[in-house]
Amino acid sequence: MRRPTIPLSLAALVALALWGLAAFRLMPTGWPAWPFDPQAMSLDQILLAFGLMPRGGIALIAGAALGLSGALLQAVLRNPVADPTTLGISSGAQLCLVIATIYAPGLLDHGRWPVALVGAAGAAALVMAIGARRAFAPVTMVIAGMLISLTASSIATTITLSRGEYLLSLVIWNGGSLVQQDWSGVRALAMVLAVAGAGAACLVRPLRVLSLGAAGASGLGMNVALVRFAVLALAVLLAGAVSAELGLVGFVGLAAPALARSMGARSMGQVLALAPLVGALILSVSDGIVLLVAGATGEMFPTGALTGLIGGPLLIWLLPRLRGSTPPGTETAEGPVPRLFRPAPLLWGLLFMAVVLALVLVWIGRLPHGWAVLDWASFRAFLPLRLPRLVAAAAAGALLAMAGAILQRLTANPLASPEVLGVSGGAAIGYAATLFSFAMPGTGIRTLGTMIGGALALALVGTYARRRDMPAERVLLAGISVSAMAAAVLSAVMATGSAESWQVLAWLSGSSSTVGPGQAAVLGILAVGLLAAAMMAHRWLGALPLGAEVAVGLGLPLQLARTALVVLAGLGTGAATVLVGPVSFVGLMAPHLARRIGFARPRDHVTGAALIGAILMIAADFGARMAGFPYEMPLGLFASLLGAPWLIWLMLRIRR
Repeated sequence: MRRPTIPLSLAALVALALWGLAAFRLMPTGWPAWPFDPQAMSLDQILLAFGLMPRGGIALIAGAALGLSGALLQAVLRNPVADPTTLGISSGAQLCLVIATIYAPGLLDHGRWPVALVGAAGAAALVMAIGARRAFAPVTMVIAGMLISLTASSIATTITLSRGEYLLSLVIWNGGSLVQQDWSGVRALAMVLAVAGAGAACLVRPLRVLSLGAAGASGLGMNVALVRFAVLALAVLLAGAVSAELGLVGFVGLAAPALARSMGARSMGQVLALAPLVGALILSVSDGIVLLVAGATGEMFPTGALTGLIGGPLLIWLLPRLRGSTPPGTETAEGPVPRLFRPAPLLWGLLFMAVVLALVLVWIGRLPHGWAVLDWASFRAFLPLRLPRLVAAAAAGALLAMAGAILQRLTANPLASPEVLGVSGGAAIGYAATLFSFAMPGTGIRTLGTMIGGALALALVGTYARRRDMPAERVLLAGISVSAMAAAVLSAVMATGSAESWQVLAWLSGSSSTVGPGQAAVLGILAVGLLAAAMMAHRWLGALPLGAEVAVGLGLPLQLARTALVVLAGLGTGAATVLVGPVSFVGLMAPHLARRIGFARPRDHVTGAALIGAILMIAADFGARMAGFPYEMPLGLFASLLGAPWLIWLMLRIRR
């Protein structure tokens, strides 16, 4: 192994200098003497001894814990992009803690650790159950993990928005804040790290044998299932403990092992020994930068948001080096799908159903004393008010559904979803940047900023689509990486608590209540335009699921087809994002429902998905208006709640 002394020493000096600068700014002279006695200390000395010092310590310990957790996950799964963030472990802990904080605070009487570990273990078990059905294929594992992560995060956000008194504190905690009030967190995490480190040392040799592959390890007499369980238990313990103490600190577990290998660590023992040290320095330097910015501007934001900015680009950089691809046609759903030979009558029936459903839901309302059916005069009065939002919801659902159908055919992967393409995350960044760049931005400027952000994200993902040697499902993973970076930036923005952050939060939640006739008409025209474009690209959509080699053999311009289809999916997602926010999963559900009904040919599949997506979003709009009456729930997040059970059921039924 090459000696990593110089880069590690430089990183340690930078971390120490940044922490020392923050300490000197707080307490230029008269540092408290050991042992710390609050009765004999000034306020600044107390802040230093019980705030800044344990903060520096917990940054080192938590970074080491996440680095070791990521190294263990990457070793046992033989997957260089596995870590607690990409596999949804941290988000599972977050969801359980949010639920307990709001609905069952009594569960936290004995601390947050048991609750966080239950959530982390549940998410890990779900991802492992999905991965076991695909022989733990790297791409499938990460896609499944990050989709589960997005699902858990959307549910947690919905619950948080429903209880405004907890909103700011939960937003800050979710961003991964390292603020400390005493040394208890440092002692607890240090104990967990010591136990997990000893366990990892005992597992070095079994992991070295497992690196030969499950079949080879079994042939040598190893109990592969037991070793996997032990390693995953240690990784979940480390990640859950950090989540309980600090909230979501993303991608340290991804970056630390990758940087350790880049420094020359080759053997299993070297990676497991060096990754915690690198992780400790990453988180310490990141927290030092946060303290430096806070000292210069007076604005404090969660350290976990900054680590996401490190991990997102790193994940994109690792994509071309990721081994293992998904062979075309192997990621099938629960069996052979039916095929309609005369789909036209059913398509017309779905269109009729969408229109009737919209009219019926306009007729039904909820009043303070209960449900009511409007009379004809009231219906005529309410129709001009409700019709634009229904049209907009239906158009957004159709756009997301068509984008999902295009992506699933492009990647030959039923887990493909436009919500994780990265476009909506880029659009959110553009929207936030517009709010902070202009004093009072109008609708036109906000729309332009949103479009520019989405276009930049689309351009980044498109660079992968243009590479001939890049498997199609990696395009999806690149979009997930962009979404992760966007989520990190937005976490930092929302944790500031400024007026702009509340505007961003309201926009991210998605709502159709402010949609006017003009916006509804634009979305409807875009939906029709995307449908027409997909009809013209039906030959590409029919050939790409067969694989790149077959498509090229049929004379398909592979790079042009991939790029054009990614652009179409990105435009549809970006337009719908303005209404429903960044996550809804309608783009995942609708194409699958269309396939199960029997719409097999590309034109029928896209059209059927569009109609089903419109119906689903109309129903979601009605539920968002009525479920929390007299308050309105966020449209996009309500649609996520509808999509989460389908997502989990679908991934558990995917077989090798």
